[in-house]
Amino acid sequence: MATATDQLVGFGLVAFSLVLFVYYTLWIIVLPFIDSDHGIHQYFLAREYAVIIPVVAGLLLLLFIGVFIMIVMWKSRKPAKKSD
Repeated sequence: MATATDQLVGFGLVAFSLVLFVYYTLWIIVLPFIDSDHGIHQYFLAREYAVIIPVVAGLLLLLFIGVFIMIVMWKSRKPAKKSD
């Protein structure tokens, strides 16, 4: 069974993901249909960042996965046997 701390951290991660999803969805789907002089636009970044941020995040994720696999493979490497 998960401890209270584990449950709290899990709840925090789920809440953060939900807020991020709602923000991004509003930014990409709803905001184009609202007039550009409306005050809600001040709470969102420029539209270029809607593509740049996910691309950079995806590249960083691939980089970290590659580095992790490289480290695991390097640590599990067996020393070469010397033959006489």
